[in-house]
Amino acid sequence: MGATLRRLRETRGLSHEQAGRAIQAPGATISGAELGRAGLRLREVADLCTLYGVTDHAQRITLLGLARQANRPEWWQSYRDLLPGWFARYLGLEQAASVIRSYEVQFIHGLLQTAGYARAVIRLSYGDAPAAETERRVELRLRRQDVLRRSWPSHLWVVIDEAALRRPMGSRATMREQLRHLIAACDLPHVTVWPLPFRLGGHPAAGGPVTVVRLPDGQLPDVVYLEQLTSARYCDDPGECEFYRHILNQLVIKAQPAGSAQAILSGILRET
Repeated sequence: MGATLRRLRETRGLSHEQAGRAIQAPGATISGAELGRAGLRLREVADLCTLYGVTDHAQRITLLGLARQANRPEWWQSYRDLLPGWFARYLGLEQAASVIRSYEVQFIHGLLQTAGYARAVIRLSYGDAPAAETERRVELRLRRQDVLRRSWPSHLWVVIDEAALRRPMGSRATMREQLRHLIAACDLPHVTVWPLPFRLGGHPAAGGPVTVVRLPDGQLPDVVYLEQLTSARYCDDPGECEFYRHILNQLVIKAQPAGSAQAILSGILRET
């Protein structure tokens, strides 16, 4: 919806501020909607259609339908009491992504975690939480993984540091189950795993995990997600996104070939 509204506005030669005045909103509201960061009410979308000269009935109905869908509560809203605001935006990006590129240094990527492994990770930060709350957090993490099982799955492209593959989380049985799950995931055509062994030494992403999310439209910029302990940073600046894409590309060059991932993981499994 946002990408379509942006094209219509630019075709009319209008600024964000001019479009905003038509719906009695600041230009930042228009900019946010076009970037997929904010929603618009149906009446606002209808008024923008009028401003942009959209006279085709089918096109107006399509845009209003997209607006209605965009404003519909997402499935994770039932977990909103567990979600910090800075992470909720990432869930939206992840669920809409066509490609998710990531480097993981401490943990297995959340989209590839088993229930047992996820439970052990969650207890590191929420060890005092009631058992029922912990299980809801595990359930949320597993539901995120539907993006890999739907009919139009996201492509997950992840470099995993050997530290994450060997760091014990939970029991020995938990780690063995997690490693077997990773080995099986390598068979999926839309999941690509590159192990990054210790023996390769230092690398340009030593500072922490990095995720770059690509949205399917092709009109919106990639978004870089940098998670910290109690917050996260998002970036869609083209120059900075290109820097992080370059970092991930360098990691792939340095890492073991994706085709050898199963053999490497099987070796770690035998030692676990």
